[in-house]
Order: sequence, then C-alpha cells, then structure tokens
Amino acid sequence: MNKVQLPEKKLVVFFDGECNLCNRSVQFILKRDRKDLFRFASLQGETAQVMLTDLALGNEIKQSIILWEAGHLYRQSDAALRIAKHLNSFWSLLYGFMIIPAFIRNALYNYIARNRYKWFGKTGHCLIPAPEFQHKFLP
Repeated sequence: MNKVQLPEKKLVVFFDGECNLCNRSVQFILKRDRKDLFRFASLQGETAQVMLTDLALGNEIKQSIILWEAGHLYRQSDAALRIAKHLNSFWSLLYGFMIIPAFIRNALYNYIARNRYKWFGKTGHCLIPAPEFQHKFLP
C-alpha cells in the first residue's frame, strides 16, 4: 500500500462511514467549521486503511472516532472533545470536560459506541457529501 499524504494544517476526522450517528456527527462538524480546519476520511476508505494500518491500531479503530491533529492521533473522548474545541460558538466550551479523567469519559464514550448501530442505525454506504463540501473528504 502507498503512503498517504494528509493535508497540512488541517485536522482529519476518521469516522465510521456506515454509522448513522457518525455521519450526523460529520454533518454537525461541517456546519460549525467556519475556519475550514477539518477534513474527513471514512474508516472504510483508502486513506484510513493505509494511514491507520501503518500505525497498527488494529480492530479498535472500528469503535472509535479518530482525530489526526498536528501529527498526533486522538481517539474516543479525547478526539471528540478536541474536535469540539475547534468548533465555533459555545461548542468549544465542551473541551472543559477534559478535566474529567479519561477512564470515566471513555467508559461513557464506549457505551455509546457499542450501542450506536442499535440506537441510530447503520447504512450500507458511506456519506456522500454535498457538492460544496466534497473537497473536505479524503478517499
């Protein structure tokens, strides 16, 4: 497999493209990304397969949102809160929840992740972005 070039000075959100909750989360971020910081890659796509396989993250990636920021990978609640930190309006205040120990935050995160298909459903295909957002999605 080839190495993947991730966009410089952009944050890349790796998400489960078959998960309705994850797809809605991407839509949520898109609407609040007024600084054009975020790019997106489905965990089922080529970029995630090459990049995350190289990092030997294994099967755990299927249960977690992953954020690539300045050469670092963040998972689970760390990723979600770091994403919120970069959003406009009061959403950035959610980053304050970082004071809660990760084992507590991640227990809640993992509970939602385990039940996301049951609660929100699953689609058989990845999110197809609106034309004005297509440049934000990596293969």
